[in-house]
Amino acid sequence: MPVEGAPGAGGIRRVAVVLTTVCAAVWGLTACGGSPETENEAESGSTSSPSPSTSTTVELPPLHAGFDYQIGGAYPPPAGVRIVSRDRTATPAPGLYNICYVNAFQAQPGDEKTWPADLLLRDANGEAVIDDDWDEALLDIGTAAKRKRIAARVNEWIDGCADKGFDAVEPDNYDSYTRSDDLLTAGDATAFITLLSRHAHARGLAIGQKNTVELAGLRKKTGLDFAVAEECGEFDECGEYAAAFDDRVVVIEYTDSGLRKARAAFGDRLSIVRRDVDVSTPDSAGYVRRTR
Repeated sequence: MPVEGAPGAGGIRRVAVVLTTVCAAVWGLTACGGSPETENEAESGSTSSPSPSTSTTVELPPLHAGFDYQIGGAYPPPAGVRIVSRDRTATPAPGLYNICYVNAFQAQPGDEKTWPADLLLRDANGEAVIDDDWDEALLDIGTAAKRKRIAARVNEWIDGCADKGFDAVEPDNYDSYTRSDDLLTAGDATAFITLLSRHAHARGLAIGQKNTVELAGLRKKTGLDFAVAEECGEFDECGEYAAAFDDRVVVIEYTDSGLRKARAAFGDRLSIVRRDVDVSTPDSAGYVRRTR
């Protein structure tokens, strides 16, 4: 997880265990083990969890276009790039399709103190639940009231993306419920992303699903427009994203083997790039960017 505004601190988002039975996603939220409150939201169409639709003013990312992933620090895009993803603190790349990265489901390292204490997910002992891989506190999206309060803050960041001229937003950590020690559910995650989708569309932004392949079948219900998939080649998931999002998928691989697999199966359909794990800038010794 890159610290927003700090180059060179990127990272991979992977679910440690593939949830083969999560949600039976195409069957709807009630199969996800969501709380009754979450399920009632989905059924009633309440204002806290609307059924979004893609705005007619939203521009979707071009299909099978050159892509660069710059969430660890912005730099001039290489030749041939038409899509670039950058942190929300950066500025868009002129003339390209720009995706704005936002950490929506977890608090940046050190930022947990800026959130109201009751909006941090807590275990039975009252301790904040931490994503140990990235030292990030999970946000408590477990009730409609808390989702609304958290969305209010995240939506301010989305507003900033729109005001800067980005074309789309990439809310990270959709899969945080898988790291919540069963305190959150897939239903909670989909209810929250739906709030963000509605706001993004109202601001004229497309919105991408970040990873979380097990929920790709719900993209129409949640209002998600495209996918940002890390290591789908390495983990044989690109086909599921491609089917769910009609090939509107940008892929980041962090290994040569992942790049080869992604290109072999989907090189003529998806936007694929190989980056270093830190998603660093060209002036870094560890910088890697390849497309073949």
